[in-house]
Amino acid sequence: MFPIPIDKWKPVTRRAYKLTLPLALLIWLLPMIAVLVTSVRSTEELSEGNYWGWPKHFAMFDNYREALTTSPMLHYFWNSVLITVPAVVGSIALAAMAGFALAIYRFRGNSTLFATFVAGNFVPVQVLMIPVRDLSLQLGLFNTVSALILFHVSFQTGFCALFLRNFIKQLPFELVEAARIEGANEWTVFFKIVLPLIRPALAALAILVFTFVWNDYFWALCLTQGDDAAPITVGVAALKGQWTTAWNLVSAGSILAALPSVAMFFAMQKHFVAGLTFGATKG
Repeated sequence: MFPIPIDKWKPVTRRAYKLTLPLALLIWLLPMIAVLVTSVRSTEELSEGNYWGWPKHFAMFDNYREALTTSPMLHYFWNSVLITVPAVVGSIALAAMAGFALAIYRFRGNSTLFATFVAGNFVPVQVLMIPVRDLSLQLGLFNTVSALILFHVSFQTGFCALFLRNFIKQLPFELVEAARIEGANEWTVFFKIVLPLIRPALAALAILVFTFVWNDYFWALCLTQGDDAAPITVGVAALKGQWTTAWNLVSAGSILAALPSVAMFFAMQKHFVAGLTFGATKG
């Protein structure tokens, strides 16, 4: 039922696994390596057709400086911060309360509501493109940071509620009953007992939602026009020229856009792993 530990595999299988794992990892990292190498190539090399060879002249500082100065990259970056941080906080806050209600309370329609959260995660976002865009125009939110925050909170809350409901469901219900007997109200139970116990899950979920929202390109392209509210994912696409494209600048901009997500993961890696393994064992 459960995977067999590697040290208990047959010697031939274990040796084959250790030999193929680095190869699979290299293949998986090839696109990122190609982007990273292209970001340090000079424009002359790309004009000569040197796309795959080792760079003859490193132009890392020139490329990254030009990527930051030829377009309002810092403006795009700030827009992404303004969109991502409230979206992460809002979706996790709403999902924590919804997950608490779905996991703790017994009421008519509980299973139906939970099934709705589950089913919503299987709806392709492309199907909602036209209705969401029309709704943003009717509400006067088109091409605003508020629109992206609102719709990211709406779409991420379902996944977050499903995620947190399952974690809260694993907590001993006796803790909640004991707090109620001691006279604690529901908000006290939620803030003083449940939230501290699911802190690893909240940290893991914050990393996931941050990555989803920060790297979003689809909704940023549908709900923005111009540079006023465009996030950094749209800003990288703006580095493409009308007739020719400086791929070294596009690659440099892509690396800059990916750095916050990577940095946040490594900064919270311990909490992320703890959140994924939360409740996996029972003492």
